Amino acid sequence: MRRSAARRRALADSLPMTLRVYRKLSFAMVPLAPALIKSRLKQGKEDPERVGERRGLSLGLRPHGPLVWIHGASVGEVLAAAALIERLRALNLRILLTSGTVTSAAIVAKRFPPDIIHQYVPYDSPRYVARFLDHWRPSLALFIESDLWPNLILSAAARRLPMVLINGRMSPRSFPRWRRALNTISALLEKFEVCLAQSDADADRFATLGARNVRVTGNLKLDVAAPPADPARLEKLMAMTRGRPVITAASTHPGEEEILIETHRRLAGFFPGLLTVIVPRHPDRGNAVAGLVAATGLRFAQRSREELPAASTDIYIADTLGELGLFYRLATAVFMGGSLVEHGGQNPIEAVKLGAAIVHGPHVFNFSDVYEALDEAGGARQADSEERLIKQLGQLLADPRACETQGAAGARVVEQLGGALDRTLAALEPYLLQLRLEMGAANA
Repeated sequence: MRRSAARRRALADSLPMTLRVYRKLSFAMVPLAPALIKSRLKQGKEDPERVGERRGLSLGLRPHGPLVWIHGASVGEVLAAAALIERLRALNLRILLTSGTVTSAAIVAKRFPPDIIHQYVPYDSPRYVARFLDHWRPSLALFIESDLWPNLILSAAARRLPMVLINGRMSPRSFPRWRRALNTISALLEKFEVCLAQSDADADRFATLGARNVRVTGNLKLDVAAPPADPARLEKLMAMTRGRPVITAASTHPGEEEILIETHRRLAGFFPGLLTVIVPRHPDRGNAVAGLVAATGLRFAQRSREELPAASTDIYIADTLGELGLFYRLATAVFMGGSLVEHGGQNPIEAVKLGAAIVHGPHVFNFSDVYEALDEAGGARQADSEERLIKQLGQLLADPRACETQGAAGARVVEQLGGALDRTLAALEPYLLQLRLEMGAANA
């Protein structure tokens, strides 16, 4: 114990000034945690029954044997790890999955096996992080993409916990900011034994920022299975929309719904019975979207109120969680949100795997390689303006064969780009072998 404390002190003394100040401030902010939690509870950003986890407290018991800890920021990162988790479970490894949002916790509960242990990641204070690590004592830590909490990383390093960054992504927007704080980010990235990047560009950025042993393994999201859909719910929706052209606007953000509502209004004159399904990225924005539709005089229904689209419904607001699989299957054409505004574009892969004909805006830097490949192969269409969006969607609605051709082209692209799961597992094999040896010794 003394050696461990001495190691932590030595590590802290070697840190850049920015991280030393951060650690002191984050420790001093502990008394403010109750006020922060109270505020986040009011906003619906915390689970009232599990707020203790944010302070490193857990009611769950650590399972016997090696424990693989996987951390992702929110829904996208958690789902990216789904196939990897299945492969690790097949090796009889126990999984601790952490994330930071209520929506991601709900997705884990809905779509992951019950033996997966989910915990909210603790607030990044040394005290809370220490509680978390002391309780769970993980054997291997896998951080997804780029959710890098300094105290979490530094405390794990002080315990000599092997850490690997998987599915690593460093966006063109984040890279210049981190480069201006090179000493800070380098001190964090160097704690990872391996950095597995999504693309050559991501690998170059991570290497420039100080990551060591950087390899390109591809994007795990390309190997994720198509999203499920409840058969009974799908049958009901299909029955109520049969014969109608349907546009599904997936994972939309503020500033996009107004454009989509106007797009519907103009296309409806050419395509009688047109239904536009708007799936806001954050379901709690459903009422705000409803207000926008109501102001135009269009008729709408809201799924969170258990309403179904009637024959007279113009806009169906699908403000529920985890049902995109339904609305991709329902769609004639799909608009991928977060791309008309500078959010960076939402993940198109799940929609492509269901054969969707996709249209997207110009801002897709979160998945630039995927969208570029889709566009070049004719598996997606870009719309740089509202007029272009109306034209692209109109062409797809008018030509079912074009939708099929585009969907097939997209599926070929995703298949060609896949393989990240196998490459990631190959890179992790030395760590997994060590865990299997530990399991064997424990069971001997």
